Amino acid sequence: MSLVLIVDDNRMNRLLLSRGVEQMGHKVAFAEHGKQALEMVQGGAYDLILLDVEMPELDGFGVLEKLRGDIHLRDIPVIMTSSLDEIDSVVKCIELGAEDYLHKPVNPVLLKARLNASLGKKKLRDEQRELISKFATEQVAEDLLTSGFSLSGKFVEATAMFCDIRSFTTITEAQSAAETIELLNNYYTLMMDAIGSEGGIVNQMVGDGLMSIFGAPVERADHAPRAVRAALQMVELIELFNAEQLALQRQPIRIGIGIATGQVIAGYTGTMRRATYTSVGDAVNLAARLEAQTKTLGEKILINAETRNRLDDSIGIIDKGEIEIKGKLQPVRVFAVQVK
Repeated sequence: MSLVLIVDDNRMNRLLLSRGVEQMGHKVAFAEHGKQALEMVQGGAYDLILLDVEMPELDGFGVLEKLRGDIHLRDIPVIMTSSLDEIDSVVKCIELGAEDYLHKPVNPVLLKARLNASLGKKKLRDEQRELISKFATEQVAEDLLTSGFSLSGKFVEATAMFCDIRSFTTITEAQSAAETIELLNNYYTLMMDAIGSEGGIVNQMVGDGLMSIFGAPVERADHAPRAVRAALQMVELIELFNAEQLALQRQPIRIGIGIATGQVIAGYTGTMRRATYTSVGDAVNLAARLEAQTKTLGEKILINAETRNRLDDSIGIIDKGEIEIKGKLQPVRVFAVQVK
């Protein structure tokens, strides 16, 4: 059952349209003019709009422009209804994004056919959105659906994070494949929740390792502190998870996290047949190297100087000095984040 919003300043037209829509098994809601209709769609979830062209306050053309300018509303299918029969009016409605056009008085057979066709298209779009969201984070899915796909990137200031399970190979050798998959699924559930709660996206998962980005595709000025707060949550969640593991007589796990802030190139890479959203740059490489250094330095979270400079005093920091980093010509100033 779908919810259809009928927008018409004529009461008789609203009632007659509602009768036909309800006979198809759908629910209806009413708006008497365009301004009221916009207020209603911004506060509710409608599956389709039957929209009159000629109305006071705001006409149908104006409503269409507002809907198509809002990324959260432009996927709602709109069928225009009007006594105007000029081709120019029809063309303008279609150009503004209307799914279809019905001439008044509305033929019930045409109403049913076009209503079903428009709702069918919406169902396909909803399924597409749901499918994309299963294989991409919410932010990447939204970026794909609103901006479209292209193999390109742009320079942005962002913070990269790498995390993996220490001694993972040793752990897998001591348990069954099913237990390893269960462990990884639990681990990723906890890590992705912490990262997502701070606005980060996980864009790579390889074995026990994951890479995440803060500040792209959704730009955030506070991406560095968000990444560090996410890392602290991750460590805390692993501690809670380990308590449960021990209670079940299973092996606890330890993680290492590397974080680096700087300019990166973020976008879709691959081919037109297979691509992924990712970021590349010195900050990304450094974050991976810092994650590896957590084992050497015996720390859970390591960050670079640029990340450190963007943090306030609420986060405890230990200066580890300058250390040699593989792939870097000069030593890198490294800081450890204090874990409670």
